[in-house]
Amino acid sequence: MSDTPDPGPSGGPGTPIGDGTAPPRLAPRPLERPAPDPVDRAAFGRPAGVVSSFGPRPRTTSNGSVPVAPPPTAAVARAFGRPAGGDGGLQRPPAQDAGGHSNGRGEHGGDAFWPGGSAEDPWRNPGTPVVAASPHGDAGPAPAPDLPAGPRLSVREVLFGDRVQPRALALLGVLALGIGAIGGLTGHWAASGASALTSPGAVLATAEEAKERPPGSVPDVAARVLPSVVSLEVTVGNQAGNGSGVVIDPEGYVLTNDHVVAPATGPGEGSVEAVFSDGSRVPAVVVGTDPMTDLAVLKVPVENPTVAAIGRSSELAVGDAVIAIGSPFGLAGTVTTGIVSAVDRPLRLDPEGSAGDAVIDAVQTDAAINPGNSGGPLVDATGAVVGINTAIRSAGAEVGGQGGSIGLGFAVPIDDARTIAEELIRTGRVAHADLGVNARSVTDGATDGAQVQNVAAGGPAAAAGLLEGDVVVRVGGRAIAGADELVVAVREHVPGDQVPIELVRQGRPLTVTVTLGQR
Repeated sequence: MSDTPDPGPSGGPGTPIGDGTAPPRLAPRPLERPAPDPVDRAAFGRPAGVVSSFGPRPRTTSNGSVPVAPPPTAAVARAFGRPAGGDGGLQRPPAQDAGGHSNGRGEHGGDAFWPGGSAEDPWRNPGTPVVAASPHGDAGPAPAPDLPAGPRLSVREVLFGDRVQPRALALLGVLALGIGAIGGLTGHWAASGASALTSPGAVLATAEEAKERPPGSVPDVAARVLPSVVSLEVTVGNQAGNGSGVVIDPEGYVLTNDHVVAPATGPGEGSVEAVFSDGSRVPAVVVGTDPMTDLAVLKVPVENPTVAAIGRSSELAVGDAVIAIGSPFGLAGTVTTGIVSAVDRPLRLDPEGSAGDAVIDAVQTDAAINPGNSGGPLVDATGAVVGINTAIRSAGAEVGGQGGSIGLGFAVPIDDARTIAEELIRTGRVAHADLGVNARSVTDGATDGAQVQNVAAGGPAAAAGLLEGDVVVRVGGRAIAGADELVVAVREHVPGDQVPIELVRQGRPLTVTVTLGQR
């Protein structure tokens, strides 16, 4: 065996290449291909019966050729097929000779895709943009040709130039008249239905410029009195109530009604809070109460408060203008106006919150007073306090009930209230004159009076000789028309006063002198 390598087709190792001057090229070492592991072959090998890649092998016909696609449908052939009688493809048009005939070879002197061909046939130009076209077979209506605009006719030519038929002109005139008539009727109907205030012929009242409110007017009085009026909020446990009050002393004393603060002075030991017109809130302490006249005095820790001016109720006359200020239903700072309807009106109050014998010689007014006004001031036209609003009479309700105002309001006269307030501030309690009898109102048709029902043993009346059945008709200089008026007439005096009392006993007039006691 020879040691010289056997040269291959392209020369073996050591065989010169080309002209024999290149260095010898060594053949690659034979690859060692170990047998694959059976587990790997089962996981990554071809499935049984597959000799090519994983993709399915193309199917062939019986003669071994690749099958062609089925022929297209008629609609697809019409949309994308060659024109009738054409045998050229999309890639290159048939070349033509100088006479315009095809040379049959698909060749010509220049590039078929760019010069001439691309501009004439968009199918062969790759840069042709895509545009929407109508469906095949539906070309749509042909666009109307652009005709030049003709000359416009003037009004004179229309009317007198014989350009329009007279019948057409008459029809246009009728239509114009009809439209004008409809418009005129519509305008007339709209104008006749409008308000007279918008009519051009309406006479409007002239408005003068605003004037300064004169002194003594209701706005002026309210502005001066409101800072001295407080709204009282009474809380007892989970219950709350409200009323009004008026500052009567620079030390912070506030005058109000006893029934307003009575819940706070009872066993519940509630609290009272005063709210001023500027919104400031301070606690209020009850100084003293007088259930017999339904008055009470509070004190608030306020330095230099606005104090209301105190007037004289004895100078009031029926018909005088008055103003009621308070917090009806919690609406603080409410102002209502009215007149004095009556004076010296004896009135027994609702016993709730009082000793059960609260009788006042009231000032009656038609100024609107409602629940919550209680304790607020009743002032005259000068702004001076002439009464403390206390009660109302409502339809279907007793005096002092919770109904609304019907124009019957009652106030404690300030002359009486001032005396009571001064005594409460000094001592915390008030002593009233007492006759020592119970009476009822009676009349015989000609004379009214208070008939004595019983006489307290050892009392002033018993000592003076009054008997049951006596009818009292006058106390001092005041005529008595009923039982309530007897109470207020006696309380006009002080304990210890000797007062002449005129009465009727068994039809005979009689006068006795009584030294009033104390209650």
